[in-house]
Amino acid sequence: MSYKVGVVGAAGYAGAELVRLLLGHPEFELSVITSNADAGTPLAAEYPAFAGATDLVFTTHDDPAVRACDLVFLAVPHTAALAQVPSLLEAGITVVDLSADYRLADKDVYEQWYNARHTSPELLSTRAFGLPELFGDDLARAHELHEAGKPALVACAGCYPTATSLASAPAVRAGWTHGLVIVDAKSGVTGAGKGCNAKTHFCNADEDVMAYNVGKHRHTPEIEQILGKPGEVVFTPHLVPQKRGLLSTVYLQLTDEAAGMSLDDMLACYHALYDGHPFVQVLPAGTQPRTASVVGTNVAQVGLAINARTNTLICTGAIDNLCKGAAGQGVQCANIVFGLDEKAGLSNIGMAV
Repeated sequence: MSYKVGVVGAAGYAGAELVRLLLGHPEFELSVITSNADAGTPLAAEYPAFAGATDLVFTTHDDPAVRACDLVFLAVPHTAALAQVPSLLEAGITVVDLSADYRLADKDVYEQWYNARHTSPELLSTRAFGLPELFGDDLARAHELHEAGKPALVACAGCYPTATSLASAPAVRAGWTHGLVIVDAKSGVTGAGKGCNAKTHFCNADEDVMAYNVGKHRHTPEIEQILGKPGEVVFTPHLVPQKRGLLSTVYLQLTDEAAGMSLDDMLACYHALYDGHPFVQVLPAGTQPRTASVVGTNVAQVGLAINARTNTLICTGAIDNLCKGAAGQGVQCANIVFGLDEKAGLSNIGMAV
């Protein structure tokens, strides 16, 4: 059985990645792609890589064909999803939202960090948080809704929170750490979106690494929510001169008891949590994640190291910001909600060169 699928906001980088994945999906039939700015333009004219693969043409967000879908992905900026999610759910359509509008469980936190009023806070208590390896129960409940013939809302985790949390959550949940969580993360330019500005212009981004939104990045409260560490995350993102890929390095102060553990024991705990999850690779001691190893895949590589002199656990996570950090994670969540193979339409094999 195939399901009709639409992508709202398909002209952006995350939207285009969704299109790439969905065109190769065995069960999801991509039937409508929208972009108000590009309505009437063939997909292949905007992204020549799709030439010969599809004859889809961009339509507007209010295209009635969207309402004929079983599943709609929203690849739109924050606040834009607020205007669309309630009506889509009322129409019986399951929604996978890649924006930040429904990620934060507390509307006051959302309004503080995004400087916008949340217009459907009642959905925050029923939405599933889209990070399958850490919030499987949420997606199981969403699957139950689907099985009962009801629509579900999945709020996919952001790119920085995904890499950061997959790397550090097992240690935090095990109680090995105390104090601040220090996060140093770096992302490729596609993470800034398709719109160009002075920061992302080739002449400025090439041969340069810069920190941005220091002390005020909007992914901070999401990381705190996932880790259960409100007010204890210091998050500094950096822009690096590559198209795709994200690396997050997390520094955790070990408790006296955890400081006596070996790295092998810690890795065994990580394996206990992640073995059976096809897209998380826990690397052996002495090996660290690389963004080049995960580009084009839905894989998250996780590595650990211990600084014995300072009793610090260093957790590193690498993902493709457009795939596991956005579109791929969305497809993974949709697969689970619709009762399909979690891996359907997704790759876990990176490019060797």
